[in-house]
Amino acid sequence: MSIRFRNFQPADTDGLLALWDQARNSGFEPVYSLAEVLASCNQDHAIIAFDGDQIIGAAVGRVAHEQGWVVLLVVSTDHQGQGIGGRLLGELEIDMASSGITKVSMLVADDGKSGVLEKVGFSPLKNLKYFEREVSISEQEREILKDLGGRLLARDLWSKIAGMKAEKELLERRLVLPLSDAALAEAFGVEPPRAIVLFGPPGTGKTTFAKAVASRLDWPFVEIFPSRLAGDPAGLAAGLRETFNTVNDLENVVVFIDEVEEIASKRKGDPPSPTQGVTNELLKLIPNFREKPGRLLVCATNYIRALDDAFLRHGRFDYVIPIGLPDDEARRSIWSRYIPAAALDAIDIAALVQRTAGFSPADIEYAARKASQRALEQSVFESNVVTKESSTTATHHYLWAIDNTRRTVSDEVIAEFEQDIEAIGRL
Repeated sequence: MSIRFRNFQPADTDGLLALWDQARNSGFEPVYSLAEVLASCNQDHAIIAFDGDQIIGAAVGRVAHEQGWVVLLVVSTDHQGQGIGGRLLGELEIDMASSGITKVSMLVADDGKSGVLEKVGFSPLKNLKYFEREVSISEQEREILKDLGGRLLARDLWSKIAGMKAEKELLERRLVLPLSDAALAEAFGVEPPRAIVLFGPPGTGKTTFAKAVASRLDWPFVEIFPSRLAGDPAGLAAGLRETFNTVNDLENVVVFIDEVEEIASKRKGDPPSPTQGVTNELLKLIPNFREKPGRLLVCATNYIRALDDAFLRHGRFDYVIPIGLPDDEARRSIWSRYIPAAALDAIDIAALVQRTAGFSPADIEYAARKASQRALEQSVFESNVVTKESSTTATHHYLWAIDNTRRTVSDEVIAEFEQDIEAIGRL
């Protein structure tokens, strides 16, 4: 045969594409996309087989640490059964060997056509499954996020919120469901929400819920800090406008503004307050933000009564959702997070949960750390026990810390919050 092999060159691209199309038309099921194959051809390792001037086969690979991965192995239908596939793999292995590989691996479709691999020494591994997921943002969007200080969050934040079942169910139904499946929402005539307000006493987890929604949707999370925008040479209003313009370049995004009352407080008459221009700008930006699908604005406030009346009106915000203090299950989870593992089984967590009704998550964290510090000091200075094997926290340490922790949210604030749910909440 007049078969020859050499490294891929850019001029081979058209021939490789023709070979790809021929293989696909004959039932070939590639594991990697054409874009990934071409990228590896130009950046990693690729061997091309020729019969005269015609490309009749290709083997493409990439190296990860000490392992070589075969991205593509394809031979034209007219030349199959002639040992060309095995020869391509051999040439590719030699080419990748210079990178210090100790193993060559390949993923193939489960169609029973992997005989050539076994003939050249590849062994199928049992009890393995191939998993994949799409990356939700492009490289260009990563650069935009970097400029905005945004990021993709871990996908498990939603499941880490223990308790708070009423709040989670409400957000799941009102936000996550219509936003994650816009086609289903449209079929029922539901317009996916574009903007919401979360309100509640300080420290109740509004920021946590905003991040959890972004995590649940697998959308980038961008937090806008008015205090940082205030340093913009053109002023806070211009900085806010520029940020929203940049956000528009993202396909999907959750934008979060905490303590939004700082830039959307009630406007008064003459003379205008310093923030009135910022409030006006934000009121203009929200309708524009709502025009494009795949985005959600989440504003949070501890003082819902301080917000401008025009800010909360229908058409700007779809829902105004209360986020209250943690329920029994949530408090149990928070306590379990801060109690040392070695002491957890011996602690009466039920007593701690009962004694901390009305505590915010931040209050519980403070009390837990206070208890640990007291236990440490007693071990060192009173009991002279300084080894971790024989000393740890006990229930009485936590009960003492609870008694010596001032609640962040007073009964008066809780009463006002319940009034605001009736007067301002929109579910």
